[in-house]
Amino acid sequence: MSKIGKQPVQIPEGVIIEVSPTLVKVQGPKGVINRLIARGVTVEIKDKQILVSVRGNSKPAMSLHGTTRALLNNDVIGVTKGWSKSLELVGTGFRPELAGKILSLTVGYSHPVKIEAPDGITFKVEKMIVTVEGIDKELVGQISANIRGVRPPEPYKGKGIKYTDEVIRRKPGKAAAKTAGPAA
Repeated sequence: MSKIGKQPVQIPEGVIIEVSPTLVKVQGPKGVINRLIARGVTVEIKDKQILVSVRGNSKPAMSLHGTTRALLNNDVIGVTKGWSKSLELVGTGFRPELAGKILSLTVGYSHPVKIEAPDGITFKVEKMIVTVEGIDKELVGQISANIRGVRPPEPYKGKGIKYTDEVIRRKPGKAAAKTAGPAA
């Protein structure tokens, strides 16, 4: 039995949970998330807590026990506080621009790269930092990864799009390699 799956998820004030055999609807002040439940996993509500359990001893259901609990916890946090990721553009001439729901990135290509925000996602631009916000942690992470994928940071000068808390390991260039001396 999963250590994570056994832990209950606390339901804060203002969050409404509706459970059906295959779907859990989490509704809060920031929005609504529908989560499909895997076969063999049951979800029930007792004393302002969500309890996740497994029916039977099937390996697929047992492997999804902790995952289901973690996803429901992320949904509860998402509809109350929301999720966000910040990305930083590093490089001369790099700049983000926001026009409605379309983020335009000028990152050294011959054309600006445009990324449209799907439903439930908002972009914020402050100088060289782009913030992706939403209630679905998975979608916020995927859109952030798509933005980073436009121009990932390179290891020599550190130019590119990186997460604000990401550390780029820098490599020495050719000049530094020549002064180090011959390899033995």
